[in-house]
Amino acid sequence: MECNVILRLVLMAVAVLFLSRPDAAGAETAVFSSRSGVAIGGYDAVAFFKHGAAEHGRRTHAVMWKGVVWRFASARNRAQFEANPRAYAPAFGGYCAYAMSKGMLHEGNPLLWAIVDGELFLLNNKQVHVLWRADTAQMIAAARLHWPAALRK
Repeated sequence: MECNVILRLVLMAVAVLFLSRPDAAGAETAVFSSRSGVAIGGYDAVAFFKHGAAEHGRRTHAVMWKGVVWRFASARNRAQFEANPRAYAPAFGGYCAYAMSKGMLHEGNPLLWAIVDGELFLLNNKQVHVLWRADTAQMIAAARLHWPAALRK
């Protein structure tokens, strides 16, 4: 009987150690804004750079990265993203770059965007887009000061 108790305790300890260890997939927190688990409203992140336009992605050309689904207009765009996702993913997790410059989280609108120095920024509304254009460099610098701490607020 005493062996059974010791065996159970050892098995429980092993189970606790196994279940509590961080693994590569679960260690990263999803930092990308998403609606129903889909990044940037289902728009193709690569198309902003390749075509200078917001293009809807397709469910048939999707990939999971950083805890959210990313959709693409073509298999080629998906492959480009998979090869270097950080080159195409929007800054500040796809949250509004202007709001981030103020230390706030607001969803980015993929129809209001800008590429600055090879980086994609999403904005929230047309008024913010006008303000963003007036002082882009300052707003990017201010947003970098708040990112990613704004996620914890």
